[in-house]
Amino acid sequence: MTADPRKQVRVSAAASGPWWRGAVIYQVYPRSFADGNGDGIGDIAGIRSRLNYLSALGVDAIWFSPWYPSPMADAGYDVADHRDIDPVFGSLAEAEALIAEAHALGIRTIVDVVPNHCSAAHPWFQAALAGGPGAPERELFWFRPGRGPNGDQRPTDWVGEFGGPTWTRTTDPDGTPGDWYLHLFAPEQPDLNWDHPRVRAEFEDILRFWFDRGVDGIRIDSAGLLVKDSTLPEIVADRPHPFHDVDGVHEIYRDWRRIADAYPGDRALIGEVWLPDRQRFARYLRPDELHAAFNFDFLGCAWDATALRESIDGTLNAHAPVGAPATWVLANHDVTRQVTRYGRADTRFSFAAKREGIPTDLELGTRRARAAALLSLSLPGAAYVYQGEELGLWEVEDIPPALRQDPMFVRSGGTDPGRDGCRVPLPWSGDASPFGFSPDDASRVPWLPQPAEWKDRTARTQAGDPHSMLELYRRAIALRRTEAALGDGTHTWLPAPDGVLAFRREPGFTCLVNLSGGAVPLPPHTHKLLASGPLDDDRLPPDTAIWLRTPGRSG
Repeated sequence: MTADPRKQVRVSAAASGPWWRGAVIYQVYPRSFADGNGDGIGDIAGIRSRLNYLSALGVDAIWFSPWYPSPMADAGYDVADHRDIDPVFGSLAEAEALIAEAHALGIRTIVDVVPNHCSAAHPWFQAALAGGPGAPERELFWFRPGRGPNGDQRPTDWVGEFGGPTWTRTTDPDGTPGDWYLHLFAPEQPDLNWDHPRVRAEFEDILRFWFDRGVDGIRIDSAGLLVKDSTLPEIVADRPHPFHDVDGVHEIYRDWRRIADAYPGDRALIGEVWLPDRQRFARYLRPDELHAAFNFDFLGCAWDATALRESIDGTLNAHAPVGAPATWVLANHDVTRQVTRYGRADTRFSFAAKREGIPTDLELGTRRARAAALLSLSLPGAAYVYQGEELGLWEVEDIPPALRQDPMFVRSGGTDPGRDGCRVPLPWSGDASPFGFSPDDASRVPWLPQPAEWKDRTARTQAGDPHSMLELYRRAIALRRTEAALGDGTHTWLPAPDGVLAFRREPGFTCLVNLSGGAVPLPPHTHKLLASGPLDDDRLPPDTAIWLRTPGRSG
């Protein structure tokens, strides 16, 4: 069944092309957004109950992190069935209703697909184990004999994306030690063999399944990891990586693009592509491949004018030759929240540097996060908002070890704090946990503990307060819809003092961000549209941003 084209969609004043080129896309992490049935875990019923909140926020689309049947070894990124909904979240019928209700509010929908691996509970993998050596299902994965005389050494010494080894040995049906299987993530997430046509056909059918149900986009998890060098070489510097960005991955996305283009309504493919090489990154965005990809360089960038300008220039320059829109991301379900990150001496983000006990100035981090919001929402392209950043939430770093669930924490032996701190359930209302996340008569507490201090960060507390983070986001997103210069379009740097970013968007819009140590004068303007904090007369204080309407044209 092919869904009808959207009957009502949000339209920006700058919209002159497909929606995904300039949309504001809100990421919902279902476990932590809203709990409708009182079991302490977010669900589809909770999301449906908060759609009006997202409509008032003004977002153009919602991206849902995985909600499929899963043993939850990695918070749902170990998928057992891409064509159903895990009962903890609801049902497929509820998901279809959610998609329709969002469309009725003019909000598009994006679902997550996880193609690099599946769950160890997936029927294919279970059949591969039960069938033993020679089972045809083993060809759908990477089963290999071990090294050494007894096969008790791993086939390679690759290090996984979560750290630790990437191979686990099986036990054959007769009880003897068997072959090893590859998992770039947790052992519960066996990697699929994308050289096999059955794997390719399966995921092409999964795309059609969700496009048929009306979703507007597919977010592709770990999009650069699918294809492996079948000779399984060791990782050696200055040689092609055996599983990062292997060239054969592009054939897969060309096939997927043909599927997306066959549907009405500008369906989009959006990749999670972690690559330091911008030219290699841009290859994923060629006109016959993905429509967009996440900009992790900007996300991890330090709060520093020189570094940010270099990141913005590099991003725009990499996207321009392939005609793809840039994306601007400050947070997601994997990284330290920006209020915490920007309040530290080292404001960059990297997985390798994550540690507990780093001193943080949350007041400074909040001020910088407000300015960063205006920066990201005014750059050309699409902007992503991770749930809770519009409330100014910080990273929760004091979760007791016994309550942590992220495999990054477990596999690192506790040296990596993991990602639970950015996944704590949202505070909606009230003075104490569960802060409206669950109903008043909930049978269980939220699946991760909420800080008591979040009583000042609830959506209800912030609504209508002109100084709150929530109202800053609402006003900024509303201006993106009415200001013709915002969304997709032009970008021109303006002269500015050291430590200050100033750029113009046509027609007649200027953004100024002060990352220096002192206040700076505002440029000529006809109207102050929005500032991230109070001004000092006509001067912009440090760690503050402002949007101005300005006369004339640049250049």
